[in-house]
Amino acid sequence: MLKIFFLLFMSGGVPVAIAMAGASLAYILLSDSTLPPFVVIHRMVSGIDSFPLLAVPFFILAGNLMNNAGITTRIYNFALALVGWMKGGLGHVNVLGSVIFAGMSGTAIADAAGLGTIEIKAMKEHGYSTEFAVGVTAASATLGPIIPPSLPFVIYGMMANVSVGALFLAGILPGVMLAILMMITVAYFAHKNKWGADTKFSSTRLFKALSELAVVVGWPLLIWLLVAKLGTPPQLTVFAGLASLFVLDKLFKFEALLPIMTPVLLIGGMTTGLFTPTEGAIAACVWALILGFAWYKTLSWKMFVKVCLDTIETTSTVLFIVAAASIFGWMLTATGVTTDIAAWVLGFTKEAWVFLLLANLLMLFVGCFLEPTAAITILVPILLPIATQLGVDPIHFGLVMVLNLMIGLLHPPMGMVLFVLARVAGLSFERTTMAILPWLVPLLVALVVITYMPSLVLWLPRMFF
Repeated sequence: MLKIFFLLFMSGGVPVAIAMAGASLAYILLSDSTLPPFVVIHRMVSGIDSFPLLAVPFFILAGNLMNNAGITTRIYNFALALVGWMKGGLGHVNVLGSVIFAGMSGTAIADAAGLGTIEIKAMKEHGYSTEFAVGVTAASATLGPIIPPSLPFVIYGMMANVSVGALFLAGILPGVMLAILMMITVAYFAHKNKWGADTKFSSTRLFKALSELAVVVGWPLLIWLLVAKLGTPPQLTVFAGLASLFVLDKLFKFEALLPIMTPVLLIGGMTTGLFTPTEGAIAACVWALILGFAWYKTLSWKMFVKVCLDTIETTSTVLFIVAAASIFGWMLTATGVTTDIAAWVLGFTKEAWVFLLLANLLMLFVGCFLEPTAAITILVPILLPIATQLGVDPIHFGLVMVLNLMIGLLHPPMGMVLFVLARVAGLSFERTTMAILPWLVPLLVALVVITYMPSLVLWLPRMFF
């Protein structure tokens, strides 16, 4: 009966969060259940009474601050200097820019709306078709929740009771693989259409960009050497190292050194135990505020108030979905629905690879209709117990689930990235959908590899956790 109520609400166009909470309340009121109606409110409140969920508003705030403080322009210019001279240069810039911005925002929508606006405009001005610009922007936006930090990973970690830090580490190698596959796809289109470079090769600009990358890679290694090998005080060494970054940025006038350091600081702090993922989200906000207000001076108090209001609105939506899913998931378990589904699946197959194939098909389908947060909160109580029984690692399964749902963001009828990019590019919804279709190939190839090569996902988490 619970499932029937939920489907009736959804078919009537009721928002998914209200459908979940309403179906639970209707079941309690109209069935033979002895539960009091107040249990709905109680379970919804307790569902969001979670320390890891504190990371949600701060990661959203960090992404909004980066978008509004002109950081996206700096990232774009850095990527242009690094790969803009290649054939199909702005396509490569689009992918590389998304890789960098993914280390700050954690959401595909922020990537598409922030960098997407700059990238699509530039690509159209350089003669690329609007469809190609929209396709590569949509595909690269899916990197946002895969490369840490990631808002869906925070939600999944809370629902599955696994380490958010381990999930963040698990996303690094798959994210790099996704980026490489997308750049190969750009190279294919560039060769097919005989595109040239979009900027002249400049050894000076390239050397400067490579120098920034060298600092980004070398800085954490130097800190590790000083602390682990020479025994210098960790906090003092980190603060001295941060001061040195600002000195280098001032001396050499780097384009995006300090913004690129954001994911390095987050991952480094979490893997060394300096802070938790939640505290890391706060650190990302502080870093964004320092860059916006004090260093680049591109953020005003008026803009800051607007960013905070936008963050409150987005956070309220996300947490309301999580709260509604808490009571719905609890009711699914209490009424035996999850047990029945598990028994049916295990009766059908006991092979992990078959289950993963079926789960992928289900999650791709669900991702077309539900926002990722809602889909995660519904699917985790149903699918994770089966995956665990079949020996699938919950961290590996989390990566598979999030990538499926990110691909769903590119699909009609409910793909949010579709709506954002259709508005940004001025394309119809139908033309935007057709533009994205070729880019599903690298995404689905990556999904197959990640699904059936768990060592790619689990290597880094096993090293540090």
